[in-house]
Amino acid sequence: MSEMLNTGSHDLPITDELAAFMETGWADTRHTGLEPLPVAPWAAKRRAALAARFPGERLVIPSGSLKVRSNDSDYRFRTHSAFAYLTGDTEPDDVLVVEPTGEAVLYLRPRSPRAGSQEFYRDRRYGEFWVGRRPDLAEARELYQVECAHIGELSLDGPARVLRGVDASVDAKVARGEGDVELERFLSEMRLVKDEWEVAELQFAVDATTRGFEDVVRAVPAALGSRRGERYLEGIFGLRARLEGNTVGYDSIVASGAHANVLHWIRNDGRLDSRDLLLLDAGIETDSLYTADITRTLPLSGRFSPVQRQVYELVYEAQNAAIDTLRPGARFRDFHLAAMRVICEGLHAWGVLKDSPDSLIESGLYRRYTVCSSGHMLGLDVHDCAKARAESYLDGVLEEGQVLTVEPGLYLQSDDLTLPEEFRGIGVRIEDDLVVTADGARLMSAGLPRHPDEVEGWMSTLLG
Repeated sequence: MSEMLNTGSHDLPITDELAAFMETGWADTRHTGLEPLPVAPWAAKRRAALAARFPGERLVIPSGSLKVRSNDSDYRFRTHSAFAYLTGDTEPDDVLVVEPTGEAVLYLRPRSPRAGSQEFYRDRRYGEFWVGRRPDLAEARELYQVECAHIGELSLDGPARVLRGVDASVDAKVARGEGDVELERFLSEMRLVKDEWEVAELQFAVDATTRGFEDVVRAVPAALGSRRGERYLEGIFGLRARLEGNTVGYDSIVASGAHANVLHWIRNDGRLDSRDLLLLDAGIETDSLYTADITRTLPLSGRFSPVQRQVYELVYEAQNAAIDTLRPGARFRDFHLAAMRVICEGLHAWGVLKDSPDSLIESGLYRRYTVCSSGHMLGLDVHDCAKARAESYLDGVLEEGQVLTVEPGLYLQSDDLTLPEEFRGIGVRIEDDLVVTADGARLMSAGLPRHPDEVEGWMSTLLG
């Protein structure tokens, strides 16, 4: 059978003479004595916990496959979070199999040989000359500290639980079973409590993100003069993300003025006006794929106007009330409810809503001005553990080691006639990352100021 290569339509033909020449004259560059990835011992514990949850069963977790962006150009690959959690491997088309015995085998596409193969110089998707070097099987075993085999040896005959929707070629090889959903849920729920290594990775992501926010503030004067000031600042933050991590953990929201009221504003194509606020929601993803998720709402002039400060202070007090509820044993929903009570009290005091705060909590009318929840779990995914059962997550209780965001906001739409005119078009969100501790919660993002006075002082220092 001839070798299957991913080549371009405009590739030049290869003569027999060139093919023979390309197979010879290469130095031996195999690595020996590689240090295991720092995550390797932690991943081994996770695999053992997974095997113990489904004893005597075969479990199949793919990394994911490359996806075409345009014609023969792929999107930059990002492995599935569950696969990364269990292996530390971030390559496409790999598959982790936990056998009924509990033994784990990582099936991967190793580095192609220089003899007997044209892949290394002709294959645009996998060739070493095109996309860089992959480890061979021996190197992979040293890096990941798990038994490794060639992906071509993968056989999926017989019953198995499969993490579905990640790799279509894997899905097609195993009949769908009711147990697949249970596997997906457990893979999500086992990440609810972070281990020591994960917390350290998340703290690195938060600290790098803090530096990215500082970069953005320093760039505000130049961005104010740009036709696409939002995109200018997006690029500034993106540079920091690529310098210190893998990339951004999600598309950055750089929303000036009324754009702040679009919860997932990622067009980032607007001008900046020094009279407006800037809502920056961004996070850096580490090389190990853990992401921060922080939001600050900043006055582009460096100082809040009286009305901007009024709205900001209400959100600030709501966030403080929410943070105060965080401790082991507290219900997950408690921090959101605490924040929303403060929001209701403020909207009532302003005369925007006439009903009492108790009535507003019950009717939900306040949600016109604050549409979404006030936080979520954080980790490998920005909205981590999303497939967990409600009783384990949304309706569950907090545990030491969980990492979450607290992010109340007020979104006062420009065309909302229920609002006093001076409030219209103002959007404010304050979001921080916290880890639940034995007796409360630690503010991981304490390096960024939250109080309006502190925000103004911080911006003044950075702007000179």
